[in-house]
Amino acid sequence: MHRSTSTAAAVLAAALTAAVTFSGAPEAKAAAGCRVDYEVTNEWQGGFIASVNVTNLGDAVTGWQLTWSFGGGQTITQSWNGTVRQSGAQVAVDNVSYNGSLGTGASAGFGFVANGPTAPVPASFALNGTTCTGTAPAPDVLAQAHTAGRVTKSGQYSWPGVYFEGRFRGTGVGIALNDSANEFDVQIDGATVARVTKPGRTTYWVNNLSNAQHTVRLVKRTESTWASGEFGGFVAAAGGEILAKPAARTRQIEFIGDSLTAGYGNLSTTRDCSANGGVDRNTNTDVSFGALTARSLNADYQVNAFSGRGMVRNYNGGDPGKSYRTYYDRALLNVEGDVWQNPGTWHPQLVVVGLGTNDFSTALNPGEQWPDQQSLVTAYKAAYQEFLTKLRNRYGSGTTILVGVPQASGTFADAARQVVQERGDGRIRLWNFGDVAVDLLGCDWHFSQRDHQLISGRLGEVIAGLNLAW
Repeated sequence: MHRSTSTAAAVLAAALTAAVTFSGAPEAKAAAGCRVDYEVTNEWQGGFIASVNVTNLGDAVTGWQLTWSFGGGQTITQSWNGTVRQSGAQVAVDNVSYNGSLGTGASAGFGFVANGPTAPVPASFALNGTTCTGTAPAPDVLAQAHTAGRVTKSGQYSWPGVYFEGRFRGTGVGIALNDSANEFDVQIDGATVARVTKPGRTTYWVNNLSNAQHTVRLVKRTESTWASGEFGGFVAAAGGEILAKPAARTRQIEFIGDSLTAGYGNLSTTRDCSANGGVDRNTNTDVSFGALTARSLNADYQVNAFSGRGMVRNYNGGDPGKSYRTYYDRALLNVEGDVWQNPGTWHPQLVVVGLGTNDFSTALNPGEQWPDQQSLVTAYKAAYQEFLTKLRNRYGSGTTILVGVPQASGTFADAARQVVQERGDGRIRLWNFGDVAVDLLGCDWHFSQRDHQLISGRLGEVIAGLNLAW
């Protein structure tokens, strides 16, 4: 007797990506992970008997269907402990009444008689549409943590100001991180209790709390355009538990911009911050005007800001051929061609755009693609219109867009004003905050913390007059 065994952990997932949908399949949620053991237990000239055992490695299911494709013309003629349907090479086996429920780690077995050769054995199996790899799925790090930022399903991030919020009961909480580039604030019950600096791969613990229910918030202070970090979830201290995550806020605001929006050097009280820790140590996006405004309105927010980038031209003409628009669609800024997958929950009622300072703050250099200032203005306006069209198509006609400029007049302000006027869209407004009495004491003549507070106050007044439907 010939006997062969195939375990799905060692096969290619792509082999069953185009499975046929069989009518009458049981309605059961997808299994997030599974293992299949397939064994030929008897064979003869022109036929064989096989035993199949499927183990659910994901969440519990109340009904299952196992699918695969034969590669040698095999045809099933009889089965037990499962209902078999076959269409050509493709096979679907549904559970029967007594073995449909599979908890995590539970198994079910069935068998069949088939005509044809024993080889080749099936190359891949799928349980309720999920390819069986033989390993348990990675944990869903966002299942118990709320975030509105551009975060991947595995918890990776790049943009500044990304935050994660959770709830727990007990005397302590751990925060799993893998990030050697950024600095963070840890907040418990609304108060900052720690600053975490470039932690690497670790679980950072906050202990010795009262044995009660608490909130925890992790927020990214710094920019990391060249590197991605990873959030691995919250962990309860011994005797405690992680609770259901906080509900998402109804109000949503997206802030788009450059270093002024990111809060670059905003904690410094001197424009040359080389002697007091440098830019990273003096930056905290969590107290930028955008974050301050959103929290004052109890709104979720994204700060999608990239220092040094402009609408068409970067600071001093650097990195020609790329601009802020090159990176806007990404979740991970350092991954070429990456595209953030909106989970379907991000629909901001307000978008605040501040792009243009880097386009116009420095003189054109010889060899740049714009021969003179007017050609740069023309290119800027055309790109801005294109970008506004992208935002309008993405978020719909109900979203209000503020085109922000940090000056009342000048080339930048005049170009932005013309963009808004030419647009003729009542929900696209110009927001001039150049009349705020800023001191520019942040690093390299950027907004100070005081400036961000003043600008946030002014923005709050503007928003109050917009009559947003939120």
